[in-house]
Amino acid sequence: MFKYNLSIICFLIIISCKENTLKIYNSTDKLLKYTGRIEQLTDSTTALIGSAASLEFNTKGDSVLLFLRSEVTPRNYVVLTINDEYQERYQIKGDTVNKITLQLPKKEFNKIGIHKATEAASGNIIIHKIEAEKLVPLNGENSVLIEFIGDSITCGALADNSDIDCNEGEYLDQHNAYLAYGPRLARTINADYMLSSVSGIGMYRNWNDENIEEPIMPQVYNNLYLNTDDSKPYKSNFKPDIVSICLGTNDMSDGDGIKERLPFDTKKYTDNYIKFVEAIFNKNPNVRIALLNSPMVSGDKNDTLVSCLKTVQNHFKDKDIVLFQFDKLFVNGCNNHPSVEDHKVLADQLTPFFKNILSKK
Repeated sequence: MFKYNLSIICFLIIISCKENTLKIYNSTDKLLKYTGRIEQLTDSTTALIGSAASLEFNTKGDSVLLFLRSEVTPRNYVVLTINDEYQERYQIKGDTVNKITLQLPKKEFNKIGIHKATEAASGNIIIHKIEAEKLVPLNGENSVLIEFIGDSITCGALADNSDIDCNEGEYLDQHNAYLAYGPRLARTINADYMLSSVSGIGMYRNWNDENIEEPIMPQVYNNLYLNTDDSKPYKSNFKPDIVSICLGTNDMSDGDGIKERLPFDTKKYTDNYIKFVEAIFNKNPNVRIALLNSPMVSGDKNDTLVSCLKTVQNHFKDKDIVLFQFDKLFVNGCNNHPSVEDHKVLADQLTPFFKNILSKK
């Protein structure tokens, strides 16, 4: 028994000594690459705000320590990747700084990714520090940049019930933005990406609100936190080559059946959509825009939605704006949303479409 305990003590001493030799890197270190909606909070902490907002870095050594915290209690979620391979979705607690130890497979350099699995309304993931043997520069930048604007579908909401069953826990418990169609598509074509997406939101009204109590996408898009707080505008050097817009599911919704819901207004929808697209072109005149119908809308509603999108497309005769139509419903996730598996199919369908857009440079 004494020998067994001594072995454990020696092992713990070795691990402790190993950790003590690691160098501390603050979240603001220049060797760390952030993508998406983020905010530097202090000299040493940075917030991942939006869906799939990420931190990536290259590290030398056989292990790395990550120190993260959820801004909200009791929990939030990140997806961790090693050398661009999915590891798992980690639960991050909000009452403490969480230390995550990753054992690394390669002897020389390994690429680590921390990706926010949830949307802005779910609260920030706070990056405190990284402890590693040595950080080294990432290998180059992807030449293609894509922004995905949308609602809960684009957020990857209600897609992943691998940890907590549908209709259990909190709304964020089934989010997995990393495995949503946008990030999957972007990684397939080697593009950097960001998501500007909000559950329940629409172009002129929301899932259960006629834009009376809740803001719509055109009212929050330019705000960093995708809410009505315009004291923090969204400013970024991210200049996308393509902006993909998938908004209309909530505009077409019948709501909860309890709150008063007006008939769908094609004019309001198309007018708001056109103004929104005009604003995007004003900021980035050479961007290409992809309009997507909804993988959650079918039948007459889909016909109406597609007709509206064609009206928007035809308005911009001198601009590069294209339309993609999903040909069936993808509702195998929680509450009739696309599941993680559905998102893979959506991304596979979109891949040749986006490759074709890029080929016309």
